Amino acid sequence: MTVSELLQSPATVPAVNTIYRLQWEESQQAYVLLYPEGMVQLNGSAGEIMNMVDGQRTLADIVQLLQQKFPDAGDLSGDIAEFLEVAHEQHWITLNQ
Repeated sequence: MTVSELLQSPATVPAVNTIYRLQWEESQQAYVLLYPEGMVQLNGSAGEIMNMVDGQRTLADIVQLLQQKFPDAGDLSGDIAEFLEVAHEQHWITLNQ
């Protein structure tokens, strides 16, 4: 299955790649991904999505939780899938089904 196909399946379960650690960085007021060679500072939307990626929640769960958290944002499913595709390309996450 391709990444695009996986991200079209609501049963796909994204997980943070084991070489990264997601944490809130108070001094930067942002979520960051820490890895042995450095750090990636995430913007607000990316941080909210990555904060939902726990290796247990499905793509459908993540979309539902973020829709509830941001009810005025409209349909977020496409934006979430698009970000997760980029995160996968950057090796920040793995995708399982």
